[in-house]
Amino acid sequence: MKIKRNMKQLKTVLIALVGALIMIACKNEQRKLNAEPIENNEVSSTEEPILKEQKIVFQKTLTLQNISFAIKTIGEGSIGKLTIETKGLEKDNQKITLELDGQVANAEIEDLNSDGFPEILIYTVSAGSGSYGNVIGYSVNNGKSISQIYFPEISENKEANMGYMGHDEFAIVETSLVRRFPIYRADDSNSNPTGGTRQIQYKLKDGEASRLFVIDKISEY
Repeated sequence: MKIKRNMKQLKTVLIALVGALIMIACKNEQRKLNAEPIENNEVSSTEEPILKEQKIVFQKTLTLQNISFAIKTIGEGSIGKLTIETKGLEKDNQKITLELDGQVANAEIEDLNSDGFPEILIYTVSAGSGSYGNVIGYSVNNGKSISQIYFPEISENKEANMGYMGHDEFAIVETSLVRRFPIYRADDSNSNPTGGTRQIQYKLKDGEASRLFVIDKISEY
């Protein structure tokens, strides 16, 4: 009876030991599963976000003598981008892109030197209360290509610059470029010029390196 009882106890111990081994094996398997990376069937997006189109601030197409200029500016604020696309040139139709300090006020086209081919003039104003003007011009070379026209700084001419504080207006009158602005006296505020108006008339001339505008006449009223 004693041997039988010992055998029964041994059987119980063996059963308990086998159960413990099974539990340890299960825990080890679970740890292994937890350590393995989980396969992700989702495809990550690599597409870049679509950039919001910038607002077109100025747009105009001008044509003369079968040659066209498409002018467009984008970007608000003090810095913008100006693009000029040409059509009708024999050799070099192109797209010109310029960084613009300010905004375009207007653009005009005319054959300023009476050579049978047009010039395009783009009038710009700087940001801020001064509204200082500038002219970006291109001249057609014998119907084949274009080159930029040099527009002189007003400070290069003492008579023209006296009392100048911006607020320019530009226009083509016949075959001349005309610039007008108020004249400021020493004590004038930016909003209250008292010196009348100055008008400068420019003519397009052939220079050594490029065509350029030259002051032809200065008048006041």
